[in-house]
Amino acid sequence: MFVRPDNWKELSSAERRELRLASWTSTGNKQFETPEAEENYRQNVERFADVIRLKKPDRVPIMPIFGQFIGKYGGIRPYDVMYHYDKYEQAYDKFCRDFQPDYQAAAVFLPGRMLDAVDYQAFAWPSHGVPLESPFQYVEREYMLESEYEEMIADPEGFLLRKYMPRVFKKLKGLELLPTLFTSVEMAMSPALFVPMGAPPMQAALQALMEAGKQAWDWSQASARAAEIGQGRYGIPGAIGGFSKAPFDYPGDTLRGTRAIMVDLHRKQKQLLELCERLVPTAIKMGVESATQSDCPFVFIPLHKGADEFISAANFKKFYWPSFKAALLGLIEEGVIPFNFVEGGYNRRLEIIRDSDIPAGSTYWTFDKTDMALVRKHLGGWAAFGGNVPGSLLYAGTTQEMEDYCKKLIDTAGPDGGFVLGTGVVVDDAKAENLHALYDTGRKYGVYK
Repeated sequence: MFVRPDNWKELSSAERRELRLASWTSTGNKQFETPEAEENYRQNVERFADVIRLKKPDRVPIMPIFGQFIGKYGGIRPYDVMYHYDKYEQAYDKFCRDFQPDYQAAAVFLPGRMLDAVDYQAFAWPSHGVPLESPFQYVEREYMLESEYEEMIADPEGFLLRKYMPRVFKKLKGLELLPTLFTSVEMAMSPALFVPMGAPPMQAALQALMEAGKQAWDWSQASARAAEIGQGRYGIPGAIGGFSKAPFDYPGDTLRGTRAIMVDLHRKQKQLLELCERLVPTAIKMGVESATQSDCPFVFIPLHKGADEFISAANFKKFYWPSFKAALLGLIEEGVIPFNFVEGGYNRRLEIIRDSDIPAGSTYWTFDKTDMALVRKHLGGWAAFGGNVPGSLLYAGTTQEMEDYCKKLIDTAGPDGGFVLGTGVVVDDAKAENLHALYDTGRKYGVYK
């Protein structure tokens, strides 16, 4: 865990960022199995820190973002990843040993038994709606109704607790009975808080919460063991320490959903803007708390609904960017580094982003379908960036095509430093030889003279 010094409030955002980076890059408080692992860790963290600082490291860092590939490469099914943590740990060890990646980036697995305990409805996963050999899938519904904007704006956490959670966690329906917690502030009102706790639906919800908590704890220990395999055994640092979302993506993703949010852009403009603004402090708090707990300053933010293909530039400027920029500035103020995973194309967004008052050297952007020559033109010397290796090339290309693509990408986007060679998508399916070609090309061709 990162510990803030006593003079934290007196420090600038840049000074806070440097303190967080120094804690992350330090090897003094970390355990390594061999001196080689410690040295590998030191080189990898300094390399990425240099990129964030817009410097040229010894070579281009390499950071694909991984999903289901690790389990598949280890010979286990998505079901085993979610229910048999020991199998995943073995698969993760094999992946780290064979590829020696620079960073542990989004190599996460989800706790199936925890989802079972609350009967999660917003996703289907192996043994719950999809085959054991298939990854999880989102179930698109309106989990927040159009008529509930005002309620959500007035009390976001209260709405999530009493309305959203009972809808997406079937065994938590009893939470609908939870009264206002302000009944706790006077003795005479306290029975109003606890009487509903005795109702059978609430008792069932509390039991489900306890079981989910137990399963989440077991999963957290397994997650820590997997991370320690990468860091302690091989010297592979974690490069994602926290998580947050662009405020627009809260309603756009799992509250209203894709179809409904498109309608809301026309029918509920005032309320949508109010909600996005209301959720800025939540986005900041989520990112800062999680990055502080992990002692890794990078806050992963998947950008879902802001792409060129999804909304117009005018709507991006009006609905998406103002609250997202406010969240970025709030995260930066606390010294954490937004790790923006830019899905789709952002070719018509780059000038908007660059012309903002976001400080130079305070963010990282990894791109999917965006033209990397344009990225370098607009963001070069101002923000670190990377990505763009397509998942289709990893899955269906040849090793020569992969080598050629990576060389061209390094030449286009990376000659001045501040660049990371990585994927534009989460890697679920890939040929192992193509992934090796990506790493090999970056390590040989991406060396700075």
